[in-house]
Amino acid sequence: MAAVATASNPLRYAFNEAAQAATQFAPASKHDGPPLAEGEAPGLEATEYFSPSQSTWAYGVHGAIVEVDPGLCTVKIKKYVCIHDCGNMINPTIVEGQVMGGIAQGIGGALYERLDYQPDGNLANASLMDFLMPYATEIPNISVLHLETPSPLNPLGVKGVGEAGCIAVGAVVASGVEDALRTLGPITFRHVPLTPSMISDALEAAGH
Repeated sequence: MAAVATASNPLRYAFNEAAQAATQFAPASKHDGPPLAEGEAPGLEATEYFSPSQSTWAYGVHGAIVEVDPGLCTVKIKKYVCIHDCGNMINPTIVEGQVMGGIAQGIGGALYERLDYQPDGNLANASLMDFLMPYATEIPNISVLHLETPSPLNPLGVKGVGEAGCIAVGAVVASGVEDALRTLGPITFRHVPLTPSMISDALEAAGH
């Protein structure tokens, strides 16, 4: 241990004879080899693995207030709320950012990010000049409420948080648009993103 510590930081042990021998300022020694024997290396390293008995799953509820302009066929999210439980939050700031970023990603998938293919199979909007992505101006104020119900399946009591923000957004927005247009007829949407042309076609099919 002394040899490893000395070679790792010889200046810290500058008053030690072994440290002096390990530095470039040391006088000539009896041999020209390294200060550590062959097979030794400075520093310590340990590796450990943990495999949980089964997977854990986060859960939550999303809700939104959605405004639809039937003339322009545009959608505006007035308010978005997410209640989320990922077990014990080791770093609440990272969890908050993960959920908020996931919701923003979900809004992109719900209203903007559409892949358009030509009849020959080529992608027509392969660059960011043509592929729509939401800016900060398209993301509403989001309220995230965190619950912490520890998981009994691992020592930390944690659950997943990776995709919890984005999974529900498409269904929430589509349901909100359907509800906003319910007085105009039985309008349903089965896939996203909800583009203005999709909303226009649905209104036309409903007789508007």
